[in-house]
Amino acid sequence: MSLKKKAKTVIKYILRNIPAKKFNVQIVNLAPNELLRGRTALITGGTSGIGFHIAKAFLHSGATVIITGRDKLRVQSACDKLQEDGPYDKRVFGIVMDNTNVGSFDDCFRQALDSAKSGGSNGIDILVNNAGVLGASLPNATEDEFDKVLSTNLKGVFFLSQLFGKYMKDNHIEGNILNIASSSSLRPAASAYTLSKWGIRGLTLGLAKTLAPYGITVNGLAPGPTATPMLLQDDTNGISLNSNPIGRYALPEEIANMAVVLTSAMGRTIVGDIVYMTGGAGLITYDDMEYSF
Repeated sequence: MSLKKKAKTVIKYILRNIPAKKFNVQIVNLAPNELLRGRTALITGGTSGIGFHIAKAFLHSGATVIITGRDKLRVQSACDKLQEDGPYDKRVFGIVMDNTNVGSFDDCFRQALDSAKSGGSNGIDILVNNAGVLGASLPNATEDEFDKVLSTNLKGVFFLSQLFGKYMKDNHIEGNILNIASSSSLRPAASAYTLSKWGIRGLTLGLAKTLAPYGITVNGLAPGPTATPMLLQDDTNGISLNSNPIGRYALPEEIANMAVVLTSAMGRTIVGDIVYMTGGAGLITYDDMEYSF
């Protein structure tokens, strides 16, 4: 969030006589467990933020993880950081993949399968569609910005899910697809980002209905404003957010805990649903977003 936007938010809440809050949130992580033991997950956009913390939570739950990112050095750095919690020998892998390059998906998926096999896995049975970018808001969106957002957040998810669904069906794998949606899918759409998340909401329903007969469980997980580098850049010291009903940003660890539940056996009867972890943003208020032209 820019300094200008932060200042406007503070002024608005002073005028509305809403006190500023400071939070020292006790992070509650799932204890090390075996909920995902023997499972292998491909997590797109896993080098930072929510995707990185989902990878960490999956490792703590016994899974093998393969993270993707667009930059080789960032992918390797993220894998090294995940290993620090270990030992996770042969359970952490990374591949370079750009969600906008659909033509590369076949080769990238083969790389992911090779990684899984080198770690002793028989295949991949969890796909987490997490990669995403912000941008292209009215009234100043450009066509290039619009195309980048839709290609990354929706087109890439569609074709990767299609590829993964065929793979699981053909190999009789009963697994999970988890789409990282957003509170934006509940809001009036004034940006390409919001439109893409409306699309993810519909795609989640369509995939769930199509793949459920094959034992493939599809759901979505929708965070609200979350304390990640995408929203806060390098400013992650304070998580207060007075415009959100709970008064703060969500933490990526909180989102990751639910990702474990939804992809484990505990979530098998949750089908085609979106679990909203928004703190109320998008559900009971739009005050955390500006709508102006």
